[in-house]
Amino acid sequence: MIDTLAIALGVSAHDPAFWMPLVFMALLFAIIVAGTVLDGFDIGVGCLALFAPADLRPRMLSLLSPWRDANEFWLFLGMGLFVAAFPNAWGSVMGALYLPLCALALGVLLRSVSFELRLRAPQELQSRWLFGFGLGSLITALAHGFLLAQIVVTYQTNAGYLWFTLFVGLCAVAAYCLLGAAWLIMRVAGELRARAVMWGRRAVRWAAGGAVGVSVVLAFANAGIFLKWSDGPHWPLVVMLWFCLLACFVSIEMCFQRMINSSYRTTALPFVMTLLVFLITLGGLGYSFFPYLVLDDITIWDAAASVDSLRLVLAASIVALPVALIFNIWVYWRMFGLSIAPTPPDFKERAADDGAATPPPAAQA
Repeated sequence: MIDTLAIALGVSAHDPAFWMPLVFMALLFAIIVAGTVLDGFDIGVGCLALFAPADLRPRMLSLLSPWRDANEFWLFLGMGLFVAAFPNAWGSVMGALYLPLCALALGVLLRSVSFELRLRAPQELQSRWLFGFGLGSLITALAHGFLLAQIVVTYQTNAGYLWFTLFVGLCAVAAYCLLGAAWLIMRVAGELRARAVMWGRRAVRWAAGGAVGVSVVLAFANAGIFLKWSDGPHWPLVVMLWFCLLACFVSIEMCFQRMINSSYRTTALPFVMTLLVFLITLGGLGYSFFPYLVLDDITIWDAAASVDSLRLVLAASIVALPVALIFNIWVYWRMFGLSIAPTPPDFKERAADDGAATPPPAAQA
């Protein structure tokens, strides 16, 4: 495929003008996958906090504290890399996705501000900032769904496409809730884990419906993508991907059902299966759109900056990305395993013990 593209563009496959946009497209896709997966459980837990009892919400947000700063990193890195490497597509994409991107910015801002201010607010105001974090998470998840739907239908705004956009937005919320619930099942015990199982059961079918809807509409709304997947030697890959998606959703559903019927034990299977669903979906979208940034309009070579600019950005990326990778590995390696809530000391009992152990001044004399 690479040689065919190079011949079609009239350049050599070893020409920097050909392979450098490919490198940056691969980096951008990797950042999108990392941001969706690693920030996804954060968004999902925030959405679920809106439906949790008031006494469980602080525990849910305390579980997110070690990863909040790292999660904010991916969005800014992806936007910066896209602007620097593909400036000729920035205007077209922003013009078509202006409202969903504004909603995304609003949700991210509300999440960040609410999370930080909740830690510094007095006890009586913390519930308000906690609600703000949940609302920001909900807006962010909806914005991701709106962005995905608009990209799939190539920015169409007819009535039918708007209903599809709303459906995908709701399914994106369900998918993030499923990821957040699966992460909570792996991380906590007791009532919160039991509630996470029920939340996951309600979300898994909506997430499956969204994955099927996006795949079907993407194929039938774009003849080129339909031919890419159905024509030639690719049909075994299509069958295998659909089988993997079906197996993942069935495994998640069966795991939730078994946990309800037998025991709410710690397991990472729903979380791993949900991550696999995200990876398959994003990988299929990336393959479907390649080599376009705007389908049938702007290729990655049309959108790329000059070779000199790309060299400068690539040099900065070679320095920055390993540091970012090491930092994120150091932060995220603790996201697996059971978390046990600390028991706060009883200061009243300790003060009473200290008072009983110290004799009064008269007795000392």
